[in-house]
Amino acid sequence: MKNAVVTGGGSGIGAAIANRLRSDGYHVATLDLTPSDEEFAFVADVTDRTAIDTALDAIRTQLGPVTVLVNAAGLDGFKRFLDIDFATWQKVVNVNLHGVFHCIQAVLPDMIDAGWGRIVNISSSSTHSGTPYMSHYVSAKSAVNGLTKSLALEYGPAGITVNAVPPGFIDTPMLRKAADKGFLGDIDKTIEATPVRRIGRPEDIAAACAFLVSDEAGYITGQILGVNGGRNT
Repeated sequence: MKNAVVTGGGSGIGAAIANRLRSDGYHVATLDLTPSDEEFAFVADVTDRTAIDTALDAIRTQLGPVTVLVNAAGLDGFKRFLDIDFATWQKVVNVNLHGVFHCIQAVLPDMIDAGWGRIVNISSSSTHSGTPYMSHYVSAKSAVNGLTKSLALEYGPAGITVNAVPPGFIDTPMLRKAADKGFLGDIDKTIEATPVRRIGRPEDIAAACAFLVSDEAGYITGQILGVNGGRNT
């Protein structure tokens, strides 16, 4: 049985991915800032490399080497560019980009030793066309897509695939919180503008991840698989 780690696995998209992988037969450990009652749930900040390494040591002790990683931890932000101070910019980039760097670097040795690995990075559909008032978030997520492509080339010969899934308009606590603050406009109009005429579900993203980490997806790497109901093509 393969061992998977899902960051941001305590809620929203990360929780849906963790649940789907469990149902598919993986041993799944989660890393999140929020404590969880799930088995193999570890509290860790993805910007803290020491905390990540400590959690991974515990995961390896309990489950064994990690050969599947899904980076779903994220932090959004809404501000006019001229109002973003560097500390805020850095915080958003730290979580959305540097957290991905830390987690991938921490698990890659396990995958190299196994001669097999799957990495999926959750980016954002905002990387397709940009989003006003989210320049820090869009910049970080765009960098994740670039990192994905580079690592796919570097580690494909080692049997490791690296892909990204940029979610579209997905019904999560993060989205609802942003909507309640008026950052997302009229949700009903957004749904009307979506070709499949519905808001996305975390399970939609989980289904894409489940395929990309499977053996059947071994010839797919360096790809940016949008799951957005057709809003971005």
